[in-house]
Amino acid sequence: MVPPVSGKASGKVSVTAHRLKRLALIGGVLGCGLLAGAAQTMPDGRPTPSGQPVPRWLSLKSDRVHARQGPGLDYRILWSYQVSGLPVQVIAETSDWRKICDAEGAVAWVHRSVVSSRRSVINLSREEIPVHAGRSSTSPVRARLAARALVSLDECVDQWCEVRARRLRGWVPQTAVFGAQDRPLCNANRPAGTGRNGD
Repeated sequence: MVPPVSGKASGKVSVTAHRLKRLALIGGVLGCGLLAGAAQTMPDGRPTPSGQPVPRWLSLKSDRVHARQGPGLDYRILWSYQVSGLPVQVIAETSDWRKICDAEGAVAWVHRSVVSSRRSVINLSREEIPVHAGRSSTSPVRARLAARALVSLDECVDQWCEVRARRLRGWVPQTAVFGAQDRPLCNANRPAGTGRNGD
């Protein structure tokens, strides 16, 4: 930090110092961006075509999304997803296709046009999940997330995730919902069409 300078030269010194600080800040931000970009690799070490991290979370855009055996329209359709907003984890990708792991632990390929970067989570348990006012199990309960309920995800902080449904906002434990895990849930080398026990 540059100490204040008295006299006529102080204006020039402070302007120069301000410019140096701005350049250092810009350089730091660019450096972080380059480092972050360099870290975006697939499990086999190749850079991701999208420049985004793998694994990462996306959600399905519509109520009818075809899951294919491979990354192309010539591959057969294995099944169709029928839940808009369903969270899926990208475990590998090509420039146009995403290999995903779903809530059932199944692996398939979907086209990049049918997924969105909007985040969501789902309660896969048979029990309701309390939605708290804060990031603590002792904070007031605002609502309860029903079994199989799907809600939007804003962010996760300190193992708690802020969820949103209409005007309601609150926090649930990160481990309680599907769609917020940091680790890969399926092996990227598994062929499409295999389920949870298909390793």
